[in-house]
Amino acid sequence: MGISKKRNSRVLVFHAVAGFCAATVMFAVAQFASAFFNSASSPFFALGSAIIDLTPPWLKDFAIATFGTNDKLALFISIGVVATALSVLVGLLAKRSFALACAAIIGLAVVMASAVVTRASTSLIDVLPTVLGAVAGMGVLQWLNRLASATAARPGEDAGSHGPSRRTFLLSSALSLAAAAIATGVSTSLSASRNMADAARKALRLPAARTKAKALPAGVQVAEANMPRFVTPNQNFYRIDTALSVPQIDPAQWSLRIHGMVENEFTMSFDELLNQELVETYLTLTCVSNPVGGDLVGNAKWLGYPLRKLLERAVPQDGADMVLSASHDGFSASTPIQALTDDRMALLAIGMNGEPLPFEHGFPVRMVVPGLYGYVSATKWVVDLEVTRFQDKAAYWTTRGWSERGPIKMSSRIDTPRPFAKVPAGEVVLGGTAWAQTRGISRVQVQIDDSPWEDAELAAEASVDTWRQWRFAWKDAAPGMHSATVRAYDAQGQLQTSEKANPVPNGASGWQRLQFTVQ
Repeated sequence: MGISKKRNSRVLVFHAVAGFCAATVMFAVAQFASAFFNSASSPFFALGSAIIDLTPPWLKDFAIATFGTNDKLALFISIGVVATALSVLVGLLAKRSFALACAAIIGLAVVMASAVVTRASTSLIDVLPTVLGAVAGMGVLQWLNRLASATAARPGEDAGSHGPSRRTFLLSSALSLAAAAIATGVSTSLSASRNMADAARKALRLPAARTKAKALPAGVQVAEANMPRFVTPNQNFYRIDTALSVPQIDPAQWSLRIHGMVENEFTMSFDELLNQELVETYLTLTCVSNPVGGDLVGNAKWLGYPLRKLLERAVPQDGADMVLSASHDGFSASTPIQALTDDRMALLAIGMNGEPLPFEHGFPVRMVVPGLYGYVSATKWVVDLEVTRFQDKAAYWTTRGWSERGPIKMSSRIDTPRPFAKVPAGEVVLGGTAWAQTRGISRVQVQIDDSPWEDAELAAEASVDTWRQWRFAWKDAAPGMHSATVRAYDAQGQLQTSEKANPVPNGASGWQRLQFTVQ
C-alpha cells in the first residue's frame, strides 16, 4: 500500500512537471515567433499590458508605492507565478482528460490573443505567434503526458522492464526546457539584429540648439552626503509608464500627426523635426503617484521644439481647450491647451542631458511640460496630437478615475538624513529638495521635534521650472530619537498645504515628517 501511494505521488509530480514544461515551451515558441511580427505580438507582454490597462487606480498606486520603479518587475514575477500554478493544474488535468487540458490551453490562448489584438500597434495577423505557441504547448503536453502515464506501470528501474522509465521522462522534460531556453535566446538575438531603432539611436547626432539653456548658476547643488544631483543622470531618472515592452521605434519610420480642431492638419517627420529651431531647457518632471517625500521626481536638461510653435502652425479653432496626445503603445494624455501655448517651455523633446532620449524615456520623441504631472503631459513615444475639448475626449488615466488636468502640487522633502538613520551628536545637517513648477520656491522651513519653525538655507535657483535644493544645520543636537518636518513657500508666498492627500486622484500632499536617532 505504501509503495502504491508513493508511486501515485510520483506520477502526479510527473504530470505537474509535464504541464510546466508545456507552458514554458508555449511561451517560448510564441516569443520566438513574435520576433518576425510586431514587437507587441508577444503574448506574455501583451497579457501584462492588458493587466495594466485593467488595473484600478488604487491598485496601481499601491504597486508603485510598494515597488516604486520596480513595479513592472513585480508584475512579471506575479504573472510568472500565476502561469506556473496554472500550468501545473493543466498538467494534472491532463492526467484525467487530455481533451480538457487542451481546452484549457486553447482558452488561455484565446485570452492572450485577445490581449494582443487590443494593443494599439497590432493587427489580427499578430495573433499567429500565440497560435503557434499553443500548438507547440499542446504537442509537448501530449508527449510528456504519455511518458508520465507510462511510468505509473513500471514498478522499478530494472533493465528488464519495458516502456519508458523515469529517466526517460526526466530527460525528455529537460530537453523540452532546453529547447524553450534556446528559442528564447534566439528570439532575443533576432529581435536585436532586426532592431533598426537601436542602430539609428547610436548613429544619431543631435543638432545644436538654436536657443541654449542658461548656464546653471553656482551653488545650485547642496554638497552634502545622500543629496541627489541637481541634474538627474539618465540612468537614475525615474520611469513610470504603462509599457511592459519598451517600444523600439526607428526614427526614419516615426511621424507625428497634428489634427482635430485645427485650421491646418499636418504630419511632421523626424527629419523635419530635427530641422526646426530647437531649444534647451532644464525642467523637473514629477509622477502623480509620487508620495510625500517620494523619489518619483527628476530634473534634466531637455532638447526639443516648443509645442506652442507646433500649435501655431496648426492654428487651433475657437473652443478647443485640450490636446489629446497618444503614444505608439496606445497610452494617451489630456493636456490643457493653455499649458502648451503660454510662455512656459513645453517641448516636443528629442534629447535628454545631452544625448538622444533613452528608449525607456521615449526615444525618438516625447513631450515634457512644466507644471503638470506626467500622466497628463509627458507622453513618451508620442505619435499623435489631437486638438479637442475636455468635454469630448478622455485620456488613458482620466477614464480610470484620475483628474483630467493634473497640475503639480508644491512639495518638499528631506533627502538627508534618511528615515530612521543614526547620526552623531553635535551639528546635524539636513538637506533636501522642494519644487513649485512655474512659480518657484522662495522659502523652506524645518521644524525639529515640536520646536519653532526655522528657515533653511536655499541653494541657488536655476529656474522656476526646476526643483530647488536646501540645507539646514541643527546645532547642538542632543542624543535620542528626534523628528524633522519640512515645508515650503512658493515665489508668491503661498505656503505648501499641510493637508494630507493620497496620490489618487490628483497627487499627494502634506508635509514630510521623518524620524532619526542622534547618538
